[in-house]
Amino acid sequence: MSDHDHKTVSLEAGIYCDDLPVGTRFQSKKRTVTETDLVSFVNLTWLTEELFTNTDPADRAGMGISGRVVPGGLVYTFAEGLVAPSFQSSGMAFLNADLDMRGPTFVGDTLHVQCEVIEQRISTRPNRGLVRTRNDVVNQRGETVLSYTPLRMMRVRPAV
Repeated sequence: MSDHDHKTVSLEAGIYCDDLPVGTRFQSKKRTVTETDLVSFVNLTWLTEELFTNTDPADRAGMGISGRVVPGGLVYTFAEGLVAPSFQSSGMAFLNADLDMRGPTFVGDTLHVQCEVIEQRISTRPNRGLVRTRNDVVNQRGETVLSYTPLRMMRVRPAV
């Protein structure tokens, strides 16, 4: 995120496209990743990589990473789960995103998402626009573990 003084919006009221000029920032609530989250995600996706499923200490030592690391896909879905409710009344479509894994996430890490609007334009179609944000998923140590740039189609605020 840049150090410029930009508008910050509240996630509580619902956000529309026209509420989000370039430079607007917002932050999600926090969520701790649990062992149950990891096991449920691995079982749901059948992502049976030993890195996520084998807890034998002798085997884990040979994997080169200590702790219960979680898949990047789980980190991304947590991030969307933390951010998406803000668009409940205005979101129309998730169009695309670039995604960059920046570091490992472990069971027990507490994550939140810091967002900054990097692109916004009202569409030529009525009552909608496009918003791209840079979303940084940050752990309790202040480390960015994932960055992604979703482009969303959103409604504009209804006329009163």
